[in-house]
Amino acid sequence: MSDVYDLHIDTDVTVQLSDCRQEDARAVFEVLDHYYRLEDMEPPSPAGTGPATTVWMATFDTSGGQREEPSRPPRLTGKVGALLTGGYHAVGEVERVLAAGFDIESLQAVSGDQETEARLLLASR
Repeated sequence: MSDVYDLHIDTDVTVQLSDCRQEDARAVFEVLDHYYRLEDMEPPSPAGTGPATTVWMATFDTSGGQREEPSRPPRLTGKVGALLTGGYHAVGEVERVLAAGFDIESLQAVSGDQETEARLLLASR
């Protein structure tokens, strides 16, 4: 086994937000974007072109560590359901960042062999 393989840690975390308004999803993603590099984001459908988006999804790369801290967390208009999926360490980091800016209720955690899934409920402080 090579040293490169041994050092490889899954650093991408997929974040899915649901049961919230679009501006709340943007606010949560902006907090994470201050800390980590945004890898991929699924844009919402433009108004009037189809069914309303109910889940917003983005992938963040945590390999570079935290970049900067936002001045203060944004206010949410309501509770936001979040599903974090990725490697154990990476999901734990993203969960800590979210806990620094929002009240978090842990709803469920599912662990696999190589990755974990955490379901959270986010609210403003």
